[in-house]
Amino acid sequence: RFSLLLLDLEEYYFEQHTAHRISSSSRKDKGRKVRGSLKICSRSIIFDPDDFKEPILKIPLRDCSRIELVEEENNPFAERRPPAVCVLSAQVIFIKEGNIIGPYRNERGSQKWTFQLEVYSKTEDVVQTLLQVTDGGPPAPGDSNAASLRLYGLMAVLQLHRASCLEKLGDQAAMIAANLQSRLARTSFDKNCFQSVCERPHLECAAEMVLPLVCNPGHVCITDESLYFQPLNGYPEQVIHIKLHAVRRIYKRRHGLRPLGLEVFCTENDFCSDIYLKFYSPADRDEVYGYTATFLENHVTEHTAESYMLQWQRGLLSNYQYLLHLNNLADRSCNDLSQYPVLPWIIADYSSGQLDMTNPATFRDLSKPVGALNPERLDRLLSRYTAMPEPRFMYGSHYSSPGYVLFYLVRVAPEHMLCLQNGRYDHPDRMFSSISETWKNCLEGATDFKELIPEFFGDDSSFLENKLRLDLGRKQSGSFVGDVVLPPWASDFGDFLQKHRSALESQLVSENLHQWIDLVFGYKQRGSHAVAAHNVFHPLTYEGSVDCERYRESIAHSGETLSPMFDRLPAPLRSIEDPDQRIAMLTQILEFGQTPRQLFSSPHPQRMAPRFLAMTRSPSSGSAASELCPASPCGDSSFEDLTEESRRLGWANMGNLEPVHRHRVHKEAVTGIAVTRDGSAVFSTSQDSTLKMFSREMKDFQRSMSFSNMVHGCSLSLFCLSSSPLTLSERHPQALSSCLMLAEDETVACSSWDNNIYFYSVPYGRRLDTLMGHDDAVSQMCWCEERLYSASWDSTVKVGRAEGVRQTETRAVVDVLVRQVWRCPSMNSSSHRRSQFELLAELEHDSGVNTLSLTAAGTLLVSGCKDGTVSIWDADSYASLQQVHCHDGTVHHAAFSPGTALCWLQPSCPGWVCPHRQICFPTPDSRHVLSAAADSCMKVTDVQTGMVMSSVKAEEEQRCFCWDGSSVLCGGQSGDLLLWDLLSNTITRRIPAHSGRTQLLVAQVWAQALTSVWMQVLSRPFG
Repeated sequence: RFSLLLLDLEEYYFEQHTAHRISSSSRKDKGRKVRGSLKICSRSIIFDPDDFKEPILKIPLRDCSRIELVEEENNPFAERRPPAVCVLSAQVIFIKEGNIIGPYRNERGSQKWTFQLEVYSKTEDVVQTLLQVTDGGPPAPGDSNAASLRLYGLMAVLQLHRASCLEKLGDQAAMIAANLQSRLARTSFDKNCFQSVCERPHLECAAEMVLPLVCNPGHVCITDESLYFQPLNGYPEQVIHIKLHAVRRIYKRRHGLRPLGLEVFCTENDFCSDIYLKFYSPADRDEVYGYTATFLENHVTEHTAESYMLQWQRGLLSNYQYLLHLNNLADRSCNDLSQYPVLPWIIADYSSGQLDMTNPATFRDLSKPVGALNPERLDRLLSRYTAMPEPRFMYGSHYSSPGYVLFYLVRVAPEHMLCLQNGRYDHPDRMFSSISETWKNCLEGATDFKELIPEFFGDDSSFLENKLRLDLGRKQSGSFVGDVVLPPWASDFGDFLQKHRSALESQLVSENLHQWIDLVFGYKQRGSHAVAAHNVFHPLTYEGSVDCERYRESIAHSGETLSPMFDRLPAPLRSIEDPDQRIAMLTQILEFGQTPRQLFSSPHPQRMAPRFLAMTRSPSSGSAASELCPASPCGDSSFEDLTEESRRLGWANMGNLEPVHRHRVHKEAVTGIAVTRDGSAVFSTSQDSTLKMFSREMKDFQRSMSFSNMVHGCSLSLFCLSSSPLTLSERHPQALSSCLMLAEDETVACSSWDNNIYFYSVPYGRRLDTLMGHDDAVSQMCWCEERLYSASWDSTVKVGRAEGVRQTETRAVVDVLVRQVWRCPSMNSSSHRRSQFELLAELEHDSGVNTLSLTAAGTLLVSGCKDGTVSIWDADSYASLQQVHCHDGTVHHAAFSPGTALCWLQPSCPGWVCPHRQICFPTPDSRHVLSAAADSCMKVTDVQTGMVMSSVKAEEEQRCFCWDGSSVLCGGQSGDLLLWDLLSNTITRRIPAHSGRTQLLVAQVWAQALTSVWMQVLSRPFG
């Protein structure tokens, strides 16, 4: 029946001895022996009888006036009685009387208790531990108590009784901590507990196993096979054993506001770990963490918040799973009630007979903390906040604390509630008895701002039912506190949990959950954003809110020695010089709630809606972006279905790629590849200034066009009307940097380092014209909806279109361009026309632009620069949406997450581009940008918020990639192709491809098949 929960908070259980309690009362049972277990704890003596009819006795050491060893004098004519421990106490606590879990009974008055140990030789040691030492010197040689004090050397400062009698809490804590450390130093891990004789120990250190409300000290030993924890007291087991190969995840934890915790999971259940350890130094914690991590698959120890965010946005994680992951990353654990996982109130309607999940009024406003949901209460709180001196706070209580957690869980964890509340339940009228009343009090109560816990969204309803038949009291209304009263729309406890979970996963909640995440885990947790969101709690709930160096500096200036106990205190408490005040503040922090560790410093992106349709809008359309064409045949298909189908078609066999043909077609590095729509021909550009056409059918290149030393017979001045001589690069002055297909595969555009863009006619087999567009090398181009986008090392992206051409006639643009080019006279002719293209925009950057990409719909533009900046632009208004400096080197490639075009025949819709009367609905993507740079990192950036959601550090520099939003096929310095899974940050396949570095990778989907074109690249540097 004994439990660590019978101890006081911050109390330790040291040792136990089998003993008999000898009754010394005047009752008829005087002298009766009751066998049981005598527990020696840091602040109390506990006797646990073997007979369950007998209550457990707890004697606080602070109430003991005398503890002594009792021995009968030697008498040759009488049987010698064994020694016993005699305790004289002013109070005793009776627990589990009648073997019933209920409030404790305190009995005051001087009482004498005698305990006789079965192992007589241990009696002296027990007294030695408990004895009060009243003077600072050792006992005299003739002292009768000298036998019991033969190990006096450390006793003068370690006696538990003396510690409990000290007036100051700080002094008590220091003496108890010293006693604990002395015990740990005198013992070590028992290597006889190894599971195998072949195991080799790697590390042994002292630690504590963390359980709800209690900590159990002992020794950690990690070997080449297992992780062991041996409790100092042998409770609840002699040793706890975990196979290292069974570990799935490990998390570093902040315990007591210090980085000392480590939680180990052997299953994928985020809510239940196998062991939670608190170490005495961060170095020990980190060494155990690092060694254990080497046994995890692919050495991935834990995911980042950004990687979980990416999975959640893409529908691979439910809202419930994502919130549990965030709680895990924010140091929330079910083993630590001061940092228990927190989930939001979701439903606001607890009076209706039916729950309408399509009605926004059914749901709580997730953009506000609980304290701000009631405007009238918020006004009162703000008035008090305004008049409050610094540091100010709006809410005196937190949204998550041990008291709130046990408020919900009292029916399944009554002993925890009794431990927290000194052996008593809360007042019946304050107990958790009704869902609707609890919600009402959270809205109207002056000090009640609590959120929910994960159990409200699980499958086990026992926390709502009084299955243990606990006597929780009678309310003022006369009713007993029993099962929790459910709202009218719930038929039973299981139905309530099912509907509550469904509400959490509903579309309305999915669209707004990011706002609650901003409040609890994100940028609205602290600072001015928290003030604006009315989300300011007591300063002690935040880590690092107090200056941690003031106390250290004052000690240094005084010339005194800094106590080792100082370094074991959490940082916010080290600035408090008074030990009692430090202990009081630590108790307040642990008992009144802690704010989760901040995971996000910028706005959290919104989740992709479960159902979403998007269309390409014509630039000339005056309709709003939200306008949609008539319902599509796929209108009933969910986003997840469409995304999964597109991935299945395009990426199912990506891991099985193998080179089919290898052809060396250029003398220098290949810089650009363009594939015709039917895949019959491949065009490539190179630093050797040539454009070549390769036939897949003939398996050989068919055409070659050289752009070196060409005479510019006629030219179109694109964007720039300057007639000054061209400034050529010192190396490869006319190297071609990229190419793309235009006009039904009839024209190829090539950009060059000589600042120009060249057009090549496929039907005519010759160059059409030259466009002078930039003041430095043109690095890349894009073409979409009659617009030409070009990026240059002159730090600009220019956008232009042909003049006098209707924007809905895509084919006509190139037709007019070709006709006008061929009718152009020479450069010497005065009738030469130089304004065939209109400059629509010039997007300025801070450094040279190295890469450029558009969304499939042509509505967004991303550019990557030499300084590591990724910029996102609105392709209609040309406004800058995001500028994220996320790399430490040149950005080689950047691209949006693709959308899969689902097409069917429909009547044309005004204002929308519908070629061949086909309506194209891309899947709801383009939410993310993937970038690869010279720092060997690939990063996923959220378009909406600019947040870097995932970062992958490759072993080598990656130059190019194609991706489907979660899987990436990339090429780098080694020439191999790597298939990355961004959701798990792992390489799933390495495909040998080239002897030199891979410069370009082009993937094109047609006829439900994926074709990748690889071009051999020389090892000569590029760019």
